[in-house]
Amino acid sequence: MNPAGYLVSRRLLLHLAKAKCTHTCASWRCGQVRLLRTSGRSRTVMPAWVIDTYGNNDVLRFTRDASFPVINYPNEVVVKVCAAALNPLDVSMRGGFGAATLAMKRDPLNISQSGSEFPLILGRDVSGVIMECGLDVKYFREGDEVWAAIPPWRQGSLAEFVVLSANEVSWKPKSLSHTEAAALPYVAATAWSALVNTGGLNKDNCTNKRILILGGSGGVGTFAIQLLKAWGAHVTVTCSQNAEGFVRGLRVDHVVDYTDGPVEEPLGALEKFHLILDNIGGDTERWALGLLKPWSGAKYVTLVTPFLQNTDLLGVADGMMQTAVTVATKALKHLAKGVHYRWGFFAPSGTALDEVKDLVDAGQIRAVVEETFSFSQVPQAFSKVEKGHARGKTVVEISKGESDSQG
Repeated sequence: MNPAGYLVSRRLLLHLAKAKCTHTCASWRCGQVRLLRTSGRSRTVMPAWVIDTYGNNDVLRFTRDASFPVINYPNEVVVKVCAAALNPLDVSMRGGFGAATLAMKRDPLNISQSGSEFPLILGRDVSGVIMECGLDVKYFREGDEVWAAIPPWRQGSLAEFVVLSANEVSWKPKSLSHTEAAALPYVAATAWSALVNTGGLNKDNCTNKRILILGGSGGVGTFAIQLLKAWGAHVTVTCSQNAEGFVRGLRVDHVVDYTDGPVEEPLGALEKFHLILDNIGGDTERWALGLLKPWSGAKYVTLVTPFLQNTDLLGVADGMMQTAVTVATKALKHLAKGVHYRWGFFAPSGTALDEVKDLVDAGQIRAVVEETFSFSQVPQAFSKVEKGHARGKTVVEISKGESDSQG
């Protein structure tokens, strides 16, 4: 263990032992964190939902003996989790999707044996309170209410505490409760990465640009709509008839119902687009790129890529090679037609969430929570997400914070 991390964690343990719930998590049950002694050794444990193998919902297991997260690097923080949200990625990870690539990210030198990621804690969204800061953390302090999107190679938020890099953390919007705030970070970081980092859009160049979102009623789609409208873009989305009223409530300009037949024809009758964000995948690439304005810098950005599937099936080295060949071939093919083909990926960023926070507090972006579950109902929350056709996020309330209590 890193000596500095050990000292920081010991300070936190002393704090927990003496705590009288003076932090913003007013209903914090301090006795949940405890020392567990086994075979003459002691370790600090906490309640969490874990998996010990990949599979269906049956692999989810509640334990009070999950290892307490330790600060190993001086730029890390320990966050007391008030609320967590689930994403389709959590369901996929429960089944083992991306395991090969994530194992490489966790252990680049392949020192650990296969299966060393278990017990694995899922959950990519977190809103909570900073309980301890590493020695190099300058912009946060104990008691700060924060939110973050947790990288999939880290232990997740379905636990009472989680450790994160300070670069991945941002102050929570003051206008949102922890339950509401937990609905945004992962989809915000994903949409931001796709639209800004990959698509090249920003608040200064987005006005009146025509954007098409394929699959606009899901978590990433609903956030992307609000971000683009805040920046002045003209937004068209595809969704089901049942979701039309929902997305129109987000101020979308034009809706095409995919349940009314193939969408290629009605979309083809519209003016060409400057950027397409594809949340659907499948055969959309066959016709979607023809909807872009050629030779204008127009971009097609898809979030449905074979990268993790390739590495799962072929191994990391061969999978990455196959992926590189695939994306290069497609990019060159479409560049010859005057449009840019790109893959978008989730990228954790506290800086991006800082900007999103300002938009939320200005009333330009709102959290869309479809259903909430208690900490004891995590399996039911997974079942809800697994059914699909969401009209917002599924949130798990771990413990209530001050902003929730006052709301």
